[in-house]
Amino acid sequence: MARKKDADRSVREKPAYQPSTETEGSTRAVVIVPVLTRQPRGDEDTNRPRLTRSAEARHDEAVGLAQAIDLDPIHTAVVTVNDPRPATLLGSGKVAEFAEIVKEGRAELVIVDHPLTPVQQRNLEKELNAKVLDRTGLILEIFGERARTKEGTLQVDLAHLNYQKGRLVRSWTHLERQRGGAGFLGGPGETQIESDRRALQDKIKKLKHELETVRRTRDLHRAKRKKVPFPVVAIVGYTNAGKSTLFNRLTGAGVLAEDMLFATLDPTLRRVRLPHGTPIILSDTVGFISDLPTHLIAAFRATLEEVVEADLVIHLRDISDPDTAAQAEDVERILADLGVDAGDTKRVIEVWNKIDRLDEGNRARLLADGIDGNKAPPIAISAATGEGIDVLKAIIETRVSGELETLTVTLKPEQLGLVDWLYRNGDVVSRTDNEDGGVTVALKATQSAHEEIESRLRRKNNG
Repeated sequence: MARKKDADRSVREKPAYQPSTETEGSTRAVVIVPVLTRQPRGDEDTNRPRLTRSAEARHDEAVGLAQAIDLDPIHTAVVTVNDPRPATLLGSGKVAEFAEIVKEGRAELVIVDHPLTPVQQRNLEKELNAKVLDRTGLILEIFGERARTKEGTLQVDLAHLNYQKGRLVRSWTHLERQRGGAGFLGGPGETQIESDRRALQDKIKKLKHELETVRRTRDLHRAKRKKVPFPVVAIVGYTNAGKSTLFNRLTGAGVLAEDMLFATLDPTLRRVRLPHGTPIILSDTVGFISDLPTHLIAAFRATLEEVVEADLVIHLRDISDPDTAAQAEDVERILADLGVDAGDTKRVIEVWNKIDRLDEGNRARLLADGIDGNKAPPIAISAATGEGIDVLKAIIETRVSGELETLTVTLKPEQLGLVDWLYRNGDVVSRTDNEDGGVTVALKATQSAHEEIESRLRRKNNG
């Protein structure tokens, strides 16, 4: 027993959270962040070792996830686990210690920021005498609360059912104890479990069918957009990187943007006109997070296809976060799973957000470190203050419509109706009124705008 206790002796505990007036009446929770001493395996494709997150960052993220669904973390702890237990993950000594904390704090819920097997979850609930949620279950709860559209609700329900399917045994252990003697191999408990599994499987099949209908509808919408060829630009990034704030800044939309993990879940698309008149469709997507459950990615594939089909992807990073490099790696890994190469600088723009939170010295150092001869330098912005937004718009427009060209257009009197279009779709440098009543306009415009001008002039001449 002493050996088991020693295995988890390396413990770093954060001060217990004091419930604030804002969280009074909320579910009281204990948040446990296990840190396994074994180094994570490297990326199988690149053989590059995965970046290790700091215990402090993992703790803060776990607390943020709990607070995202209005839980009241009355106690939080970072626990170093040298020898994970198959039965409970944590050693018996730590389990007993947390059981006392749960009892004294009258906590109703324990959050374990690590994947738990069904057996581990069941045993911890029995030992701690409280409901236990692992990281996957907590993220599912957040997604369930955030989903607003029918599509989002369907996707969350599907992921939740797939997660629940392997954990039915927890709900029916009291029936398993009612098994008879010889000849009664299954017993009433197993019958109930199998019945529920069949019911779940039927629900999963129905949800998949409904989501397939959603996918076909999205395909039809994409086909319509391609007939009116507006480039699609998708914003992706780690949760709370500022995607919705940037989306609102670029579109003037009123999408919910708060300093909260997974503040928005359902994707939003808006039409935007860039400075030189190029129209685009801007897409705000669900935030990514480390160790995002695979069945969640599968359930949200219909939504994430917006990223796959996008002409341009903005990878938004919170550069003020100490774990920004690890977060970027997580996003790049999920993008790779979707078939998007984050290293393709023609299709992916790396944007560093929240630059206003850095002092001048750190800002200059980070930007210098970010310049790599093999890829385009990152774009530094602040979606909150608007710093760097004009530069970002110009780069987006260049990527989707080509470099600006200087051209001179002479319009006859019967073509003067195009003057307003030139002003809206180009940067007019000078205008000269001619003696015949026509005008000569010198302007800077994108390659696509130049082609459109020539097309409109031909139509006017032919008309």
